[in-house]
Amino acid sequence: MTSAFQDTGISIGEVGRRTGLQSSALRYYERAGLIRVLRRDGGHRVYDPSVLESLALIRLAQDAGFTIREVKALLNGFDHATPASARWQSLAQRKLEEIIARIERAQRMRDLLERLLRCECETLGQCVRKRVAKLAREASAERP
Repeated sequence: MTSAFQDTGISIGEVGRRTGLQSSALRYYERAGLIRVLRRDGGHRVYDPSVLESLALIRLAQDAGFTIREVKALLNGFDHATPASARWQSLAQRKLEEIIARIERAQRMRDLLERLLRCECETLGQCVRKRVAKLAREASAERP
């Protein structure tokens, strides 16, 4: 059954079918200010067909690790004349620094876990004392 609103817009169900997103995700993106409803027809959300491109952009940004807040900044946080390349570069530089820091932290965690796999301590207290002594040595070595 085809309703009149499908001639000039896309229903939330159709958007969901085309994008693989649940209606709840679409409503969440709407509340977050990432997408807009064109209008409501009989209580049903009707989206402009351009919402499909907006959702593809949201997915691209999320795949790159951007949060909803950062996606909102990408879409709405710049002057309208700001080209996409400048928007991406601004946000990507910060995100890249964040990801590098996360990777470094994950590598330190991996190293610690690998050391723990080789642990031969008899008690947890013994492990802690060794760790505290190691941290103290490292801290004193860093001081000029």
